[in-house]
Amino acid sequence: MGAQWKAKGKALVADAKGKLFGKLVKEITVAARGGADPATNSRLRLVVEQARKASMPKDTLERAIKKGSGTGADAVSYERVIYEGFAPHQVAVMVECLTDNVNRTAPEMRVLFRKGQLGTSGSVAWDFSHVGMIEAEPARPDADPELAAIEAGAQDFEAGDEEGVTMFWTDPTDLDLVSRALPAQGFTVLSAKLGYKPKNPVNPANLTAEQLEEVESFLAAIDANDDVQNVFVSLAG
Repeated sequence: MGAQWKAKGKALVADAKGKLFGKLVKEITVAARGGADPATNSRLRLVVEQARKASMPKDTLERAIKKGSGTGADAVSYERVIYEGFAPHQVAVMVECLTDNVNRTAPEMRVLFRKGQLGTSGSVAWDFSHVGMIEAEPARPDADPELAAIEAGAQDFEAGDEEGVTMFWTDPTDLDLVSRALPAQGFTVLSAKLGYKPKNPVNPANLTAEQLEEVESFLAAIDANDDVQNVFVSLAG
């Protein structure tokens, strides 16, 4: 696991895939504030590429860009909010939300954190590193993740959550640069985003099966909230 929490099990994964377009639309809308042209807006370009890989319809993509850039009739503004705290058994969690109504999201988060502990700003952020996260898969048989990381300028790499996928870690300011460089090293970029990597993740082996299930259930409930974009957890993979 190591950083971003993802749903497990066929039902949960299917539900997560069903929510993907909604999350991407929000990310595109927010990124488009910096300009509607992906060629001059690197953040928008990264999300647009991810949306295209997910087979988002062209009209949905264009509508999201217009919403964020203010050129559409239904322009909307989302605010990025981070909630920090602990899942059961003192597992640190950072929850990234994109919301059009903080007054709705905040009480919902308080309710969801009742089975854990909602902290104040900075209460667990000190135990996470702000990083660029790039998921990529080899585009050719001889693709070497270690060599690719060095040549592309990534800070580190590790096996991803899915078979055959590598997670490349970057400095936040190098996210776009590294994502552009990886294809030349034989890797196809699947996603690229800013996120949080735990500095001292909890070893799941130190939790009982019942305790681990309580943590997973807590994280699944958080992730199911419509305003939640990403859940970063201090639990080793």
